[in-house]
Amino acid sequence: MEKMQSLEEFYRSKFDLIPENIHNGIGHFNVFTIDEYIAENAKPMVYSRKDYFKITLIIGRNRIHYADKVIEIKKQALFFTNPQIPYKFEWIDDKQAGFFCVFTPAFFHHFGNLNDYEVFNPNVTPVFELTDEQLEDVKCMYLKMQAEMDSDYRHKYDLLRNQVFNLLHYTLKMKPASKAEKQQTNASQRITHLFLELLERQFPIENVRQQICFRSPSEFAGQLSVHVNHLNRAVRETTEKTTSGIIAERLLQEATILLRHTEWNISEIAYSLGFKEATHFNNFFKKNMRMTPIRFREME
Repeated sequence: MEKMQSLEEFYRSKFDLIPENIHNGIGHFNVFTIDEYIAENAKPMVYSRKDYFKITLIIGRNRIHYADKVIEIKKQALFFTNPQIPYKFEWIDDKQAGFFCVFTPAFFHHFGNLNDYEVFNPNVTPVFELTDEQLEDVKCMYLKMQAEMDSDYRHKYDLLRNQVFNLLHYTLKMKPASKAEKQQTNASQRITHLFLELLERQFPIENVRQQICFRSPSEFAGQLSVHVNHLNRAVRETTEKTTSGIIAERLLQEATILLRHTEWNISEIAYSLGFKEATHFNNFFKKNMRMTPIRFREME
C-alpha cells in the first residue's frame, strides 16, 4: 500500500523545507495558492492518504480520484479531504489556479471534532461546485487567511481557526436543508450517527495484521446496546438505506482501495475485512462488482 503521507513529507516533497512550528504541540496550519504549490517540475501527486486535513478551492477543470470514485470539476469547486480517504488531482485545464489550507487535528483540539462536520464524513462526496458569486466569497476567505498568516498578530491562529470554521459553515449552508435536517435531532438520527461513527472507526486498514471488529448489523447493534431491528429501522428512516447495505458499501470501498494500492494477497485482504474465508470475500466482491477481486486487480 502507498504509505500515508505525513505533513513533513508534504513540505519536503513540494518545498524542500519543514516549518519550525510543525511540532509545536498546538497543531499546525498553513495556507497556499495552488500555483506556488504546483511548480513546473513538481512531482506528480501520489494517490494516497494524508495524515492531515485539507480544504482546496479548485479553479478550473479538474478530475479528482477520491476513494473508489472519479469526480469531475467543470469550473470551480471546494474539495474537503480528511486523513481517512486517499485521493489525487488530475488537472484538465493547463492553467491551474486556486488556494488550499492544510491543518492537523491538533490545531482544533478543544475547539470541536472536525469529523462531526458533514464535509469531512467519509460517506459524503466532499466536492461542492461554486457559482461565480460564491467563488468570490471563498477567494476572499482564503485571502484573509493569507494576510493573517503574514501578520505578526499574537493571536493570529485563533483568527485562522475562525476563518476555517467560516469556510465550513459557508459550505454547509450552500446545500438546502432537507426535511430531515430541519427537524430536531431525534433518537433514530442519534443511533444512525453512532452506527456510522462506529463503522468508520474501523478504517483505514493500514497493515495485514489489522482486522475490523464489526461486520454485521447484529454486531453493531450489540455494541450500541440496541436491538438489531431497532438499529435497522433507525438507519432506514434516517438514510433510506439498509444497515447491511451501508456496511457492504464501506467494505467494498476499502476492498477496492486495498486491491489497487497494496500487494496483499486475496486471503490477507479477506482477513482484514473480517471474512472468515477468502471464498466468502470473493463471493461478496463478485456479487457487488460483477467480477472477481483478481480480475478487478488485473484491470487496474
